[in-house]
Amino acid sequence: MQIFRQKQPLTEFLEPYIVKKRSVGLVPTMGALHEGHLSLVKRAVKDNDLVVVSIFVNPTQFNNEEDLNKYPRTLQKDVDILKSLGEKLIVFSPDVEEMYPENPSSSQFDFEGLEILMEGSFRPGHFNGVGTIVKKLFETVTPHNAYFGEKDYQQLLIVKKLVSKYNIPVTVVGCPILREANGLAMSSRNQRLSDDIRERASLIYRTLLLVKEMFITGKASQIKKQIAASFESQDNFTLEYLEIADENSLKSAEEKEEGKKYRAFIAVYAGDVRLIDNIEL
Repeated sequence: MQIFRQKQPLTEFLEPYIVKKRSVGLVPTMGALHEGHLSLVKRAVKDNDLVVVSIFVNPTQFNNEEDLNKYPRTLQKDVDILKSLGEKLIVFSPDVEEMYPENPSSSQFDFEGLEILMEGSFRPGHFNGVGTIVKKLFETVTPHNAYFGEKDYQQLLIVKKLVSKYNIPVTVVGCPILREANGLAMSSRNQRLSDDIRERASLIYRTLLLVKEMFITGKASQIKKQIAASFESQDNFTLEYLEIADENSLKSAEEKEEGKKYRAFIAVYAGDVRLIDNIEL
C-alpha cells in the first residue's frame, strides 16, 4: 500500500485518474481506525476507482490541548488494517507542517449558524478547524466523492454547507453510525475508556432510544429536563447537553410537526472522555 506524506507527490499520483475521469473517493480520518471508519472505506471502495484515506490529527479543530495530546495515534496499525481492504486504497498521512506551513491556524467560515449550535457552542472554533482541514484535503485530493459518518452529524451538515458555499465539485456521502454490541457508537475515543466505563457507556444509546420514544407525544423541554435529572445520579457520566432539533437546520424543536424530520443529539463525559451520539426521531 502506498503511503504519501506530502501533498505534491500525492497530486502527481492522482493526476492520471483526474485526466482519465476515473473516480476518486476520499475518506478523511484522524486515524485510530475502527469498524465505523472501515464501513466508510468499504463504501468508498465500492463506489470509486481509487480511494484516498487521509490520516491526520488536525490541531485546529481541538480547543482543548490535553484532548489533542491524548488523541490516539496508531498509524502503522491503521495501515495494516487498510491493507486488508484491497488494492484500490492509498493513504495520505502528512505531518502538521505539511498541512500548515506556518503556525497552525483556522480560516474563518460562515456556515449560516450551523457552526454556533451544539458542538459549536461547547467547542468554540471547532468547526472553523474542521472547515479548514476539509477544504485543504478537497483541494489536495480533488475527489469526486467524500465520505463522512453520521455519528458526527453536525459535522456532516457543516461539510455539505462548505461544499455548497465554495462551489467545490465533490459529492458528500453520509454513512450510518456503527455501534458496539452494547449500543455505544463506535469512536476512536472509545479506546481511552476503561473496560467498566466502556460497558456502562451503553447508557448513552439507551438514553437516545428513550428520547425517541418520549418525543412521540412529549415536549422537548420536558424531555430534556427529565433526562438531565436522570444523569445526576450517574457515577462517572456527566451530561453536557441533550438537544432535539430539526434534522436540516439543527434548530431546537419543541414538538413534532407534520412533514419535518428531527434528531436527538447528546454529548456526555464518560469519566474524562467526551462522547457524542445522535439518533433519528
